[in-house]
Amino acid sequence: MTNAQKWIAITLGVFLLLLVLGRLTEENSNEEEISQMMSQQIEQSSQELDGLTLIKQTGCISCHGAELQGTKMAPALQNLKEYWTRDNLINYLRNPSSFSSDKRFTEYNEKYKNIMMPSYNNIDVKNLGKMVDYLLTK
Repeated sequence: MTNAQKWIAITLGVFLLLLVLGRLTEENSNEEEISQMMSQQIEQSSQELDGLTLIKQTGCISCHGAELQGTKMAPALQNLKEYWTRDNLINYLRNPSSFSSDKRFTEYNEKYKNIMMPSYNNIDVKNLGKMVDYLLTK
C-alpha cells in the first residue's frame, strides 16, 4: 500500500468512527427526550388521579387496610372529619412527628408500638389535598 492509500484509509476510518459516534449520541439524546416526556406524562397523570387512587399508590392501604378500616399496624381512617380540618390533616401527613405531643397520638403510640407514620412531605401538596379531601368524606 502506498502512503496515499494509507492516508485515504485512515481518513475513511476516522470518518466512519465519527459517523458511528454521531449516531450513538443522537440515539442517547432521543432516549433522554423520551424519558423526560414519559416522566412529564406520569406527573400529569398523577395530578389527574382521584384521592383514593393516590392513597393506594402512596401505600396507605398496606398499614391502614384495603378499605382503610384499620389493622394491627395502624388505626382506621374513618370519621376523620370529627378530629381534623383539611389544613391540619395535610400538615400532619407532611410531618406526623410534629403532632406527637397530641393526647390521641400518645394513645396510638401505646396501641401501635414501634410503628411510625411516615412523613409524606415529598408528595405534591395538591395531591395531598386530594387524598385529604377523600379521607374527610369517609
